[in-house]
Amino acid sequence: MTATEFPDALADALAGVQRLIRRRLRGGLTVPRLRGAQVELLQLVAARPGIRVSAAAKELYLAGNSVSTLVNQLVRDGYLLRETDPEDRRSALLQITPAARTRLRDWKSRRDALVREQVAQLDEADRAALEAALPALRRLAQNLHEEAEGT
Repeated sequence: MTATEFPDALADALAGVQRLIRRRLRGGLTVPRLRGAQVELLQLVAARPGIRVSAAAKELYLAGNSVSTLVNQLVRDGYLLRETDPEDRRSALLQITPAARTRLRDWKSRRDALVREQVAQLDEADRAALEAALPALRRLAQNLHEEAEGT
């Protein structure tokens, strides 16, 4: 593979793995599926309880009105609580509900089991290659994040 082909092949492989994991996890759901942006917002709020809508939009690289729409959907479905910010009554602070926490925990558990099962099917050399690639993939993600932040 040439140096010019590698970035495209890497991006395609990463996207393909992520897409196939999502498809596999959709099977067997007994509740309506959440869209990717909804899951990302729930994960962010779980990690940063009390985050403002504007800060969530910035963190997710989405327009504020897009995040507001997601918030309205998730509040309606019982996964998010929107509280008035006591320091700025015009702002809302976000919290996840116990139902969202359960849903995220279930999704993570199912995802972990699926990936563990698939990795176990690989030979030792492939497992070692994937493990060795993790630090570089994390640096790639960090670089993308920093560039998007302008730092």
